[in-house]
Amino acid sequence: MKQKRKQLPEKQLPADGKLLQWHPAFYADLQIEFREEKEKLKFEREYLLSSKPMAIDVLIIKKKNAEPIHKNIGKIFRKYNIIEYKSPSDSLSVDDFYKVYGYTNFYKADTGKVNEIPIQELTITLVSKRYPRELIRHLKEVRHYTIDNPEEGIYYVIGDILPIQILVTNQLSPEKNLWLYSLTDTLEDMSVTRQLLEDYKKNKENQLYQAVMEIIVKANENRLKEGKQDMCNALLELMKDELDEKREEGIREGIKEGIKEGESLGENRINQLILKLSELNRTDEILKAAADREYQKKLLKEFGL
Repeated sequence: MKQKRKQLPEKQLPADGKLLQWHPAFYADLQIEFREEKEKLKFEREYLLSSKPMAIDVLIIKKKNAEPIHKNIGKIFRKYNIIEYKSPSDSLSVDDFYKVYGYTNFYKADTGKVNEIPIQELTITLVSKRYPRELIRHLKEVRHYTIDNPEEGIYYVIGDILPIQILVTNQLSPEKNLWLYSLTDTLEDMSVTRQLLEDYKKNKENQLYQAVMEIIVKANENRLKEGKQDMCNALLELMKDELDEKREEGIREGIKEGIKEGESLGENRINQLILKLSELNRTDEILKAAADREYQKKLLKEFGL
C-alpha cells in the first residue's frame, strides 16, 4: 500500500505556500558557527553512504586530527564527525538515534580497506530545536548511558565508545551560538534579532549568511510583522551609521552639484519605508534594504518617499 506523504503543520508554510528548505540553511549555519576555525575543518553536505538513498546530513572532517576545536559545539570533534539535523517542525526520536548510529558504523566500514577509519576517530552530533525527552529517557534507562550538560543546550551522552552530543538549539546561548540559536521559526527576542541584524550587516556579501538569513526571515515572517515597531527600531539602530555616512557623502556631492543629497535620506523616511514594507508582508526586503544602499534608494523611489 502506498504511504501518504506526511503533511507539515500549517504554521510551517510561509506566505507563498512553499516548503522551507531548512537543511541547506543549517549546512550554511554550521559554517558560520565554526567561522573562526574554518581552516581546520572540511564540510560536506549530504554525504552519500551508498548508491542507495542513504545520506548523512552533514559530515565535518578535521583537516589536522591532532588540532583541537575550541568552539563549544565542536569540542568533542575527532577526525570524522557525523551530524544529524532536525528542522524546527521535526523532533529527535529514538529511531533517529539508531539510524544515525547505524550510518556512522556504515561510514566507518564502507571504505574498501579494513579499519581505514578507526572507530576512535568518529563522533556523532544530533541537533534538534526541542529537548528530546523520550530519547534522553531511552538512553538512560535502556542503554544505561549518563547525560552530562556542560553548558546551555549541549548534552554529552556518556557511556559509548563513540563521543555523542545532543544540541538543543532553543537552549543554546545566543552570545556563543547566535546563528544556530536563531535558525528557528519562533524568533521572539528582539535583542537577539538586533544582534543577528548587526552581524548580518558585517557579513552581507557572504553567501552563507545570506542563505541562513533568508530562511530565518521567511520562517518568522508573521512574527516580525506583528512586532514591526520593535523591528523598525532595531533596523533604524542598525542603519544609523549608514545614514550618517550617507548624509556626509550627500553633502560632499551636494557641494559639487549645488545640492545636499544627504538631507534626502532622513530617519523619518527610512522609518516610513520599513512600516510600508511590513504592512505589505515584504519583511525580507526590509533586511535587504538595511544592507544594500542601492536597493534602499530603489524602494524609496518606489514608494515616493
